[in-house]
Amino acid sequence: MQYTDSKRRDDSDIAGPHETRLASTSRAIRVFVVDDHPMFVRGLSTTLSSDRSFVCVGEAGDGAEAVSLAPVLRPDVVLIDMAMPGMDGVEVMTALREPLPHARFVLFTTQLDPAEVRRAIAAGASCVLLKSASPKELISAVQAVHCGLRLHSPALTEAMAAGAGQPALGADLTRRERSLLVLMSLGLSNREIAERMHIAMPTVKFHVTNILAKLNVDNRTTAVLVALRHKLVEMDAPLSVSH
Repeated sequence: MQYTDSKRRDDSDIAGPHETRLASTSRAIRVFVVDDHPMFVRGLSTTLSSDRSFVCVGEAGDGAEAVSLAPVLRPDVVLIDMAMPGMDGVEVMTALREPLPHARFVLFTTQLDPAEVRRAIAAGASCVLLKSASPKELISAVQAVHCGLRLHSPALTEAMAAGAGQPALGADLTRRERSLLVLMSLGLSNREIAERMHIAMPTVKFHVTNILAKLNVDNRTTAVLVALRHKLVEMDAPLSVSH
């Protein structure tokens, strides 16, 4: 794979502590990984390090760390989780575009959310991949975006097409479910929610299950993040707990 003159440099001048292999291979694609799940980060690094076309120059567990480290390590491709506490993936990418004008960005997601995919693409993502993508898909995607191509997971492309003209995410939440989401956002447990809303525990669990399904997430934390990001709850609004 050919590099432009601006990318032909001696890696020995900029090698970081994470560059445990291929540091002397000037044409290796320099990759930086950002995700708040250490096991997923390690999996990405291991997959890429198994191919001599890549060198993982660094890792970050959150957006702030990524914004601090990545410009120093000068990666060619940055892999970022879309859903992270604090700065989400799109915000991290936006913050890194100026200090890393030649870098390409691949964003990962666990859910088929057409609105979020469109947001990522509009912000400059070269590729959006599902976290369930195979190692072969990952390697091909990184190589492709490094060459200047833009591509996205077939499943995400189909979801975006199918989602055109569909109701907005969370539009089917009931008034009761939105009220319960507010309490979830405040960190209340199921028992505390039951007491606050004067309903039985099984009823709370039933509503929580419905909320997770409607938001296409698999846990309460992600549900709250999605609800806040899409403004599905108003934290300053009066809380309705009517039956």
